[in-house]
Amino acid sequence: MKIFILFSITLACGILVSNANSLPYEAIFNFGDSISDTGNAASLHKPPPGGDIGKNPYGSTYFKHPSGRMSDGRLIIDFIAEAYGLRFMPAYLNLTEGQNVKQGVNFAYVGATALDMEYFIRKGINSVTPDEKSLSVQLDWFEKLKPSFCKTKEECDNCFKRSLFLVGEIGGNDVIAHMVANKNIPQLREIVPLIVEAITNTTTALIEEGAVELVVPGNFPIGCNSAVLTVKKSDNKDDYDEFGCLKSCNTLAEYYNEQLKQAIKTLRKKNPQAKIKYFDYFNDAKRLFQAPHQYGFSADKNETFKACCGAGGPFNFLPNINCGEPRSTVCSEPSKRINWDGLHYTEAAYRQIAKGLLEGPFAYPPLKSPPFKIA
Repeated sequence: MKIFILFSITLACGILVSNANSLPYEAIFNFGDSISDTGNAASLHKPPPGGDIGKNPYGSTYFKHPSGRMSDGRLIIDFIAEAYGLRFMPAYLNLTEGQNVKQGVNFAYVGATALDMEYFIRKGINSVTPDEKSLSVQLDWFEKLKPSFCKTKEECDNCFKRSLFLVGEIGGNDVIAHMVANKNIPQLREIVPLIVEAITNTTTALIEEGAVELVVPGNFPIGCNSAVLTVKKSDNKDDYDEFGCLKSCNTLAEYYNEQLKQAIKTLRKKNPQAKIKYFDYFNDAKRLFQAPHQYGFSADKNETFKACCGAGGPFNFLPNINCGEPRSTVCSEPSKRINWDGLHYTEAAYRQIAKGLLEGPFAYPPLKSPPFKIA
């Protein structure tokens, strides 16, 4: 089967080289975790941590059936693809004979970590997912597929200079794994340089492969996450900011993002030919929690941090009952909620975040102007 797949992809790449179209980007290659996985984990037919994406209500808002995405509908990567006139990206593990993949491939995997499995085994820490699909594994997938797109350095340069590469968001699962292992904030800070190094190494490898325009997103405001608010619940009001997010967890995310931005600056100096951009997921998402009503979400503060799909508790999230299980329930209007299943956002939230990235001001520097608006 792979022979046919590689042949069809080779033809597609040849078309790209000889018949350039007017789209700003002709392909997108994505690496990451559940924030951007469009079907890799689902292809293995094993429920990943956080919810069974093979069952309703996943995908119910837009696709009307489970689509391999950890949300009720489209993800940030889907909105980006649509805005640039591209199709939804196929998941690498779902590729079939003759499939048209000339517009890119998605290597992201639910539960993926930036650090390799060997690290977690050595530290005696359980990773978020038992499947070894870390960032280095995803890079290996890309390198295995690369000969199908191009045979020579010139061909690869022609193919990849018109493509957009996204390296993340990834690293959040590394933090969560340590958090579950009862590591405190100072201990969590110690792993940040290791995570940033893993992301930097992958970005460098892609540049060496011919990538020119790359995006390295930061982490989200994890202190506003329904699951984190549940697991790290505090009786001390001073542990929360004025909006209801856990201050220490968000401070950690900000520290992580600052380290990542410094690493990006270094990458830019070392690779002046590359255009490396930063997506500010932290502030892009945090504004939704600070003023939910301005973006179409419920103005009821009690609803702001509640997951739409869950099984009870203050934030409608219980660690032992996942969305999609019989005991879970779904809110009547997912578009009014930011959090979907406690760990991930709703399509409505991802839409707003994508708008903030493509329309400003949360991409540094901005991407090429998309030909289509996000509705």
